[in-house]
Amino acid sequence: MSLRELKRRRTREAIVAAAVELIERDGYEQTTIADIAAAAEIGTRTFFGYFATKEDVLFPESDVRLRAAVREIEARGPQDGPAEVLLRALRQVGDDSDDLTGRLAALRMRLIRQVPAVRGRALQMQLDAQQEIAKHLAAAFPGELDLVTAAALVGAFVGAVTGALQALLDTAAPQEPADVQRAVERATAVALRPWVHPGAHGTA
Repeated sequence: MSLRELKRRRTREAIVAAAVELIERDGYEQTTIADIAAAAEIGTRTFFGYFATKEDVLFPESDVRLRAAVREIEARGPQDGPAEVLLRALRQVGDDSDDLTGRLAALRMRLIRQVPAVRGRALQMQLDAQQEIAKHLAAAFPGELDLVTAAALVGAFVGAVTGALQALLDTAAPQEPADVQRAVERATAVALRPWVHPGAHGTA
């Protein structure tokens, strides 16, 4: 990573951290983009170089998860089926980040339930990602999936992730990220079991 890339990464992380701190303390509606920028020690113009809206700050790694899924599809082995590549992508994301399992994840889940704008943004991003992953799966496994069955598989996968996160994070009790990750992996393994290839590598 170049110095420029490292600086951008740190600024992005500072924006997200500031947003989480302010929203938890003051509430979503009461926290402005100007507040977040000031707390991150940047200008509002710089903020918009990283995030288009306040809602987007709550989903900083959505593109990372999408790229991880596409990367695993493209790197599939001869014994891998569509379920295996999705499960492996989830484990990789969990190893690299706590975006799905940590403090931000819990805040995001609560705001999705409470704030229509956040709920709408979450749904749009989820639908876009599901469509993109399903398209890549159908192209990678033409003898096994068409667009409809690929969409069904990805829907089951995303639904399992979302359901597990809701069950664990939509509570007042704090959760350990490692426990949340294990629960999500268990839920997705159950949901995708009908599609798992016998003897495939890298599955639960």
